[in-house]
Amino acid sequence: MKTDTLARRKINPLVRPFLKWAGGKRQLLPEILKYCPKLTSKNTYYEPFIGGGALLFQLQPQKAVINDSNKELINCYRVVKESLDDLMEELRNGKYINNETSYYDMRELDRSKKYAKLSEVEKAARIIYLNKTCYNGLFRVNSQGQFNVPFGRYKNPNLLDDAVLRAVNKYLSSETIIMLNHDFEKAVQDAKKGDFIYLDPPYDPVSETASFTGYDVNGFNKDEQQRVKKVFDDLTERGCQVIVSNSCTDFIMDLYKDYHDKIKKVRATRSINSNALKRSMVDEVLVLNYEIQDK
Repeated sequence: MKTDTLARRKINPLVRPFLKWAGGKRQLLPEILKYCPKLTSKNTYYEPFIGGGALLFQLQPQKAVINDSNKELINCYRVVKESLDDLMEELRNGKYINNETSYYDMRELDRSKKYAKLSEVEKAARIIYLNKTCYNGLFRVNSQGQFNVPFGRYKNPNLLDDAVLRAVNKYLSSETIIMLNHDFEKAVQDAKKGDFIYLDPPYDPVSETASFTGYDVNGFNKDEQQRVKKVFDDLTERGCQVIVSNSCTDFIMDLYKDYHDKIKKVRATRSINSNALKRSMVDEVLVLNYEIQDK
């Protein structure tokens, strides 16, 4: 008998993030999955801060709306979905070399008029190359929207993960996956009762020096965090099932105090530091708007 629940569909383990992203959720997936509701083919999964897409690729829903305010990132997803062969050919053409000179030449493109002449495929290849060869695999831009992470000095970065890219391409192409480059609030405007939304905004900094919000030109301050909470409340009123993740700060705990009985504290490793010995365990929170038994 045919079933439409995600729990019984075959999940392809090769469908996983092809970019390393600041704030990526791969390490937290076991905790997040404890609280994810089951979706059917009638429900839509929304992720308005898609980043590296760890939860999307783990759940592999049949219907999804993914969004990010970073147009370079969304372009990369679109190219992987629609022009993978061209992307792979571009990455193999010899100009993406793992040395400092080539890296900075490629990085500087968005500071020149040459950038506007790049094709969508070339822009996607550039982002993958920079992501794989930059310091600690970060995506960060300055206030002008220019990529500004230094060279990473890796010996043998894997620029072209053939199996993963092909698996992601197949998933994005075979299911109903809508890709948007909007503000997060606009991205979920069509969400309806029964849909599942995962909100993973840039985290509230645990200290004045801990902020890392430079993955797009807009930044993310406490006013934006309050707007996320407003969207969370609105989605709740619509009957949507929502999880929001954030750091366990006094500000966030107070902001979501109305949901205090549905806040789940989890332990995570801050992985921004390139020195593994300096990566500390910190408390993060998952805030739910629905009841679920801990597994």
